[in-house]
Amino acid sequence: MTKKTNIAEIARLAGVSTATVSYVINDVDKVSEKTKERVRKIMADLDYIPSINARSLSNGRTKLIGVTLPLIAPSDTTGTLLETNPFFAEYLGEIHKVIASYGYDILLSGIQVKGKYKNWIKSRGLDGIILLGSYPPDIYEEVKALGIPTVLTDIYETYANDFHSVNTDDAEGSYLAAKHLIGLGHKKIGFVGGSIKESPIHNNRYLGYGKAMLEGNLKINNDCVFETLTTFEGGVKFAQRLMKEKVDLTALVVDADIVALGIMKACQDAGKKIPDELSIVGFDDIQAASFTSPGLTTIRQFISKKGEIAANLIMKDILANTRTTDSQMVKSKLIIRGSTKKI
Repeated sequence: MTKKTNIAEIARLAGVSTATVSYVINDVDKVSEKTKERVRKIMADLDYIPSINARSLSNGRTKLIGVTLPLIAPSDTTGTLLETNPFFAEYLGEIHKVIASYGYDILLSGIQVKGKYKNWIKSRGLDGIILLGSYPPDIYEEVKALGIPTVLTDIYETYANDFHSVNTDDAEGSYLAAKHLIGLGHKKIGFVGGSIKESPIHNNRYLGYGKAMLEGNLKINNDCVFETLTTFEGGVKFAQRLMKEKVDLTALVVDADIVALGIMKACQDAGKKIPDELSIVGFDDIQAASFTSPGLTTIRQFISKKGEIAANLIMKDILANTRTTDSQMVKSKLIIRGSTKKI
């Protein structure tokens, strides 16, 4: 068995103390450049890779950022969220891109049980936390008590004021979606979203739709407001119900692209033409929205930009050893493709 190289061996070969080697590994400014070069050359010759755990013991940092995703349905896991909605992968990808440039890594979780979440953070020595979506208030109390850099994304509750927060102007986005359809001459416009009562995000998107309808002097019929799971399958099942019940609509504002794509697929499979028989506007502008035929008209909420902002906010606090609060709102934009047409 090959003997594992350790700091003591490197110190012996370099003719310095183990403390000096530790300073070089952790880039502490207590060693001359000449000594640093000698120690680093020996480390390279021996193919020595410093242990992250050892470095964290020395400088108090693990270089790990915890990212928590919302588990809503009982069957949800972080894995299923990544599989069923590209939004999460795009968001996480940008976060990882930013923090990796600082030499940090992501630890992904969906924990939301009181007590266990705090223990998860502490046991892994996380340097910071990014939370996406809404959780029980107890979760935020636990995080606040830990005093580590924290960024909330897509959270509108008042306790968001205690942390960094990054949000999309959801109401404005759905307003633009409905306004687009009204401008095309549609009057029978439905709204499809997640739980309006339980989710501030879905509620804000519904309110934006409602604002446009009222401005257009169009009635908001409760029979034209629908809730479904925010998944592709949720969209398919909704569309099947819509066609079975023969609901009299010419257009839909759908508050998530993944649901809109499910609706389009089910309609097309049943011979219902998009947009000739039904115009659809989604929300998110995930990459798949431009891959369909026709392409999905949608509201771009700049997912990657939100991930970039969240990552930069948390790295700023970690590197400066501060605990600041900054609220940033990302404007949305209407992207017109082929799923809508003039009536």
